[in-house]
Amino acid sequence: MLKAPYPELDDCLKMMGEAGRRLSEIGASEGAAGNISVCLRWPIEPRTLFPSISEFELPQSVPELAGATFLVSGSGRRLREIIDNPTSNVACIVVSADGSKGKIYTSYDCLFQRVTSEFNSHLAVHYDQILASKTNFHAIVHAQPLNLTYLSHVARYQDETYLNSHLLRWQPETIINLPEGIGFIPFHVPSSAELMKGNVQALRTHRIVMWAKHGVMARSDTSVKHAADLVEYAETAAKYEFLNLSIGEVGEGLSATEVRAICQTFHIQQSIF
Repeated sequence: MLKAPYPELDDCLKMMGEAGRRLSEIGASEGAAGNISVCLRWPIEPRTLFPSISEFELPQSVPELAGATFLVSGSGRRLREIIDNPTSNVACIVVSADGSKGKIYTSYDCLFQRVTSEFNSHLAVHYDQILASKTNFHAIVHAQPLNLTYLSHVARYQDETYLNSHLLRWQPETIINLPEGIGFIPFHVPSSAELMKGNVQALRTHRIVMWAKHGVMARSDTSVKHAADLVEYAETAAKYEFLNLSIGEVGEGLSATEVRAICQTFHIQQSIF
């Protein structure tokens, strides 16, 4: 939940750009991979930056979000380029009064024909989280970090208990920033209804979830950059795990006792260790 004064449209686009650039820097957004969306529930005037208007059919009806504004990355666009030219790479969607449709605002220099194909998952998670928390801000990023995605192809890391007990053992900061751990969704076809449902369910109890053989989705109700931070924390943990695998698993990592001591000191509630 954000408090007034609320970020302006320019500020939100800048933060999306900074998040996209960082995801690219850590190898989590090759080419046009990955997508970002932000939901704003305070008055926004999109026409100053996005003067072109057309009707938009929402993937699902969201009546409680009538009037809400979404900033969404375009399909086929590079997240690293949002920072340089946000209006070419992002669309603005305002939900209609009945929540079934919306108006999509784009700029005259728009470089895409539709928003990300994963918008069905984005919208469903935004809707679920906002209904539950009543927040006025919610951000989601999907990225494909190299080490996390690789580990999701290994059978034992497809077990959520094993995944978290092994990835969250390498740095004290990891359990502090990801106390509920990383969720896991079995493989589903990208943009499918099954993946959408899996995201909604998993992100109710986690702030980041691994998509088997695909990537991750992270959410935040404070900042789109914080959602990107969660991806970076998880990917750093996966780098340590991959390094340990590559040298014969000689590293022990933090013991369960050590992790619990960290959590006691910093008042972290967790049930992984």
